[in-house]
Amino acid sequence: MGAVNDPHTQDGPPAAGPSPRRRPGPPPPPPPDPPGWRVEGAPPPPPPPQRAPGGGDGRRRLPGGARFWWILVALLAVNWAIVALLPSGGPDRITVPYTTFRTEVNEGNVREITSSGNSIQGAFKDAVDYDGRSGTDFRTERPTYADDETFQAMIEKGVVINARPPDEGRPLWQTLVLGFGPTILLVALFIWFLRRMSAGAGGLSSIGRSKAKRYDASGQRVTFEDVAGIDEAEEELKEVVDFLRNPDKYRRLGAAIPKGVLLSGPPGTGKTLLARAVAGEADVPYFSLSASEFVEMIVGVGASRVRDLFAQAKAAAPAIIFIDELDAIGRQRGGGASLGGNDEREQTLNQILTEMDGFSGSEGVIVLAATNRPEILDAALLRPGRFDRRVTVSPPDQAGRKAILTVHTRGVPVDPGVDLNAIASSTPGMAGADLKNLVNEAALTAARRGHERVQTGDFTDALEKLLLGVERRIVLSPAERERTAFHESGHALLGMLQPGADPVRKVSIVPRGRALGVTFQSPESDRYGYDAEYLMGRIIGALGGRAAEEIVYGDVTTGAESDLEQVTRLARMMVGRWGMSEAIGPVSVLPGPQDEPLLFPGSPGQVSERTRQMVDDEVRRIVEECYAEAVRLLRENRPRLDALAHALLEHETLDEADAYRAADMGRSGKVGAAD
Repeated sequence: MGAVNDPHTQDGPPAAGPSPRRRPGPPPPPPPDPPGWRVEGAPPPPPPPQRAPGGGDGRRRLPGGARFWWILVALLAVNWAIVALLPSGGPDRITVPYTTFRTEVNEGNVREITSSGNSIQGAFKDAVDYDGRSGTDFRTERPTYADDETFQAMIEKGVVINARPPDEGRPLWQTLVLGFGPTILLVALFIWFLRRMSAGAGGLSSIGRSKAKRYDASGQRVTFEDVAGIDEAEEELKEVVDFLRNPDKYRRLGAAIPKGVLLSGPPGTGKTLLARAVAGEADVPYFSLSASEFVEMIVGVGASRVRDLFAQAKAAAPAIIFIDELDAIGRQRGGGASLGGNDEREQTLNQILTEMDGFSGSEGVIVLAATNRPEILDAALLRPGRFDRRVTVSPPDQAGRKAILTVHTRGVPVDPGVDLNAIASSTPGMAGADLKNLVNEAALTAARRGHERVQTGDFTDALEKLLLGVERRIVLSPAERERTAFHESGHALLGMLQPGADPVRKVSIVPRGRALGVTFQSPESDRYGYDAEYLMGRIIGALGGRAAEEIVYGDVTTGAESDLEQVTRLARMMVGRWGMSEAIGPVSVLPGPQDEPLLFPGSPGQVSERTRQMVDDEVRRIVEECYAEAVRLLRENRPRLDALAHALLEHETLDEADAYRAADMGRSGKVGAAD
């Protein structure tokens, strides 16, 4: 069954009097104009010095300091020592005595030699072992008193005597590259990394910078013409726009615009759109980010980002700062989720409070914030001088929904026969984002069907898809299909019989979402308060499916699970929160959805066991009485139940007129309704 969406200080004279030796000087000059605001006819103030994103005056400097140079010298020394321990190049030769060399020459085991002075290097044909080492490459030294018989022997044995010089180790350029190259490369990478960080391209020094996105008037501009359906909130913010446009008008009268404006309301009601419209109307820069972007795992980063954000906004003043989802960092301090005084969220919140206290009212920076849960915000955020103006952005009424649909269909070719007023009346509780999605789904449906314009059927089918779910292509057995038809007919018929109940808009046994069938009801006009009789009728209608199954089949199935959950929740709220039970009385004994269970007086630790038992008894009494009434009404109108079920089995989906016609229940037969 479809449900209704519920809803400065000023420097004074010195303390001591003027000295008798001094003459009184000229009067002091007038105070300067507020910073960031240009006075008509006065020369423009000198531009502030440009600072690099990471701090400093913007000039790139190489890292310096005694510590850096000592580290560099140490790295070079270690690098040189490692190179000195490496092999010097060439083959690994064994050093043999000259006598061993002569013996190998005489035995014909020397293949070639290279000589320079008394140094001899060469290669044996077969490996020679000496002093625990073995190899074919060797070196030796010729004694100065040796004769030349060895040379003659080498000639006779066919030893190749080379003309190239002996191995002298690696070249100078290789020594320099190996000795200094790694260290120089490491230092160069280190300097490059530091320069990238100072330029804000990433790294550790950039995590303290604000991630706010700046939107200028030259970009995609949003104005109040793009905002509809929330006229009260729009009127509250027009004063902020006027202040940003004409600040002198307020300063002459000593008035100060609120430093912060808090937009609160359900999701999708247009809080972010309102903030962008204020910036677009005032034609000022707009800095936007989510509160969660302040928080990092490194303590202190959030506070640093807050300082950077406010510094950017003051430099671009007049400007607007918009913080979305403020409750991510503005939650009340001292709660169980806090980790103490060094908690990152608390530091970020403290910095926001400090920055807003630093406003003198003349900087031209206004902070807008949005939240879905204003009741959990810290009290320091809401005191005068910070977010001292609170604007509630509520879901639009029927006229507002029509205005929103008009805005969102400006760029959509809509068929002239589409009645936006009728669509608006069928969408109670929908916010601006929901209506925008509805128009988009209708356009997609029209494109899928090959329509040149979006027609009424496209809108109704898109609404069904959003409210009831997507059709599932499953095959039900005839018995299960018939039971589903009687179940939905029970819901629909009780909705028609109950006085003051919401009209039945559509009944279907086409499986959608998790349900095998749906019954959609919506009021003809918006409702903001509900009496006990209306709520009891809602419970009776929700129990109509189970009652119809019991009457027709004598048993029940699991198809009433969601119905039972709905009626139990509704009855418990009637008893425990809305004071609609004589046994409990006009007291609230159950916490609301936004209340902290440990602090609310009605939490399980605060309510007595006897009171909880009374609540359970009253809930059971209300549900049982409503179920008995549902069974009685369906038994008395069994022919209408059968006719409606058979029409559903034949057509699968019945709109409002067809459903009332099938049940022989003209709209004129409903109390308070007319054809």
